[in-house]
Amino acid sequence: MCIIQSMSLNCNEIDVVLNELDVTGAFVQDVVQPGFDSLALYVYKTAEPKTLFICVAPNACRLHQTWRKVPKNTKPLRFMECLKSHIRGARIESCRQIGKERIVEIRLFKAGKIFVMNSANEVLGKKGAEGESEDERLILYVRLWSNAGNVILCRENGEIIDTMFRRPAKNEVTGSFFNPEAVLSAPKKQSERVWEVRDFAEITAKDGAELSFNQKVDIWYSEYAASLSRESLLAQAEKWYNVRRSRMSAALERLQEKESAFKNAAIFRHHGDLIMAFGFGADFSSGFLECEDYDTGGTIRLKVDPKKSVQENAGTYYEQYKKAESGQEELRHDIESAQKAIAELDAQYKKITEEKNVLKIEQLLRKTSTPKQQTEKAHPGLDYTIDGWYILVGRTAAENDELLRHFVRGQDMWLHTRDFAGGYVFIKARKDKTVPLDVLLAAGNLAVYHSKARKNGKADLYYTQVKHLRRAKNGPKGLVLPTNEKNLSITLDPAILRKLEDSAN
Repeated sequence: MCIIQSMSLNCNEIDVVLNELDVTGAFVQDVVQPGFDSLALYVYKTAEPKTLFICVAPNACRLHQTWRKVPKNTKPLRFMECLKSHIRGARIESCRQIGKERIVEIRLFKAGKIFVMNSANEVLGKKGAEGESEDERLILYVRLWSNAGNVILCRENGEIIDTMFRRPAKNEVTGSFFNPEAVLSAPKKQSERVWEVRDFAEITAKDGAELSFNQKVDIWYSEYAASLSRESLLAQAEKWYNVRRSRMSAALERLQEKESAFKNAAIFRHHGDLIMAFGFGADFSSGFLECEDYDTGGTIRLKVDPKKSVQENAGTYYEQYKKAESGQEELRHDIESAQKAIAELDAQYKKITEEKNVLKIEQLLRKTSTPKQQTEKAHPGLDYTIDGWYILVGRTAAENDELLRHFVRGQDMWLHTRDFAGGYVFIKARKDKTVPLDVLLAAGNLAVYHSKARKNGKADLYYTQVKHLRRAKNGPKGLVLPTNEKNLSITLDPAILRKLEDSAN
């Protein structure tokens, strides 16, 4: 299927859409904002629920009924929350296009307190909670201009409550006033173009039934429009997937090559043995030692440092052997992690390609393109889960202080290195449970790893419950003085650190 050039709805098409919609008298049940440039109003009238979809994306501005499921954003967006607080439960009094200017005006009435009247129409009292707002009339303006679209919520007098896109240069910000009628009186360029209503002849129902204009618009923009077409989005997904997988595969190949080199670790020890066997009395001035390889019976040429002794040159090879031996286990873990990440990427791409809802595809793509550092966390620092125990780690003084103030309680366990600056580690308490030794050791490894003692590979810690900490008077941020503390000596364990890495949330 080819991609047809995308185009926003023109003024005549908007009129056809609104005439079919017939939402006057409907109540707004809910508001969903799947993306930064789209919005869905769930309305209900005479036992007929409808979903009014609004999009102000460049070259795809439109307003129409949709029959597709509109996915919620992973994070509630500002404008959606504003609309929910103001128009949810409101009744639509009118919905019209202002002139032929592609500005849709939706007038809403939201009842506040209920007035209790007598037979003479005298007010006897009001029902409703104390502080509940009075009746309110609002206007939702939807400007469907390509490259200048916006959704603006105003009070009845035109005062802006909030906008989908805040544009100070156009006074489209909270507190300003929006006057769409001024558009009608503004001088316009003469145009001979006649805006025709498209018939969308390429859109047909599978069962041959007659489709409404709203249905055709919904299908066309989902399947054909370049800015939000399934083919276009899948092309973006394929490009993202290929770039990401190529980079991850290259990294995996480098790890596997390194692992192959490390598998020959024994050769370094053998070369050290040869230097110890034949190096005494030999001339190292050339930078090489030629000697007999007693394993093969041939002659071998080994690189040496003329400035170093026999023992020091042999020690260099022995050090390489130790590093290769210890690195093999680390590399195996890294290779497994890389293979797991590639498998997850493949599964993620498969999920995107199998998704039929274009709004969901767009949302999935946006989620994959969000930089990890921009992902909002529920708390500062790092967190891990070990055997059902939740561990929090503060890496800086600010994170330590924030965790202490807002995220830990008196029964939680606190760990910190002695004599070394470092982060605070907290083990969240579990009711009627004592912290197991392996969890305490894991938290201890984290405390040493996130401290100045990391280079030493070991350190002494003290630990106590948070209720036994008190802030140092006039001390720097996050500084606490413990009481009832116990001592713990920790040597960094690579196996424990790998397990922690796998359990990171």
